[in-house]
Amino acid sequence: MSKQSAYTPAAKEFNSFAEFYPFYLGEHSNRTCRVLHYTGTLSAISIISYAIWSSQYSLIPLAFVAAYGQAWIGHFFFEHNKPATFKYPLWSFMGDWVMIKDFLTGRIKQKMPQK
Repeated sequence: MSKQSAYTPAAKEFNSFAEFYPFYLGEHSNRTCRVLHYTGTLSAISIISYAIWSSQYSLIPLAFVAAYGQAWIGHFFFEHNKPATFKYPLWSFMGDWVMIKDFLTGRIKQKMPQK
């Protein structure tokens, strides 16, 4: 089920986030996968905000289920690859936020690596 990225070899080590981000975008070339990342992250923000506002801190783990659950559905069923977070957890977390920013600012298409 897993596929090797067409953009960077699976064993690649990155020296900076700037070097990692094109790889991250390449692992999210499927639009449905990206949409599931956006909705997962926004769901997590909503759940955490509500948990804090209502003092229901026991809801916070649900935010992680919402975020990762949607993202992993995107990878396993639409992108057909292994989430980058398994090998690059911190940079993948950062990549998700930058990818959302690029989507919201209309720059996601121009930043996607060319196949």
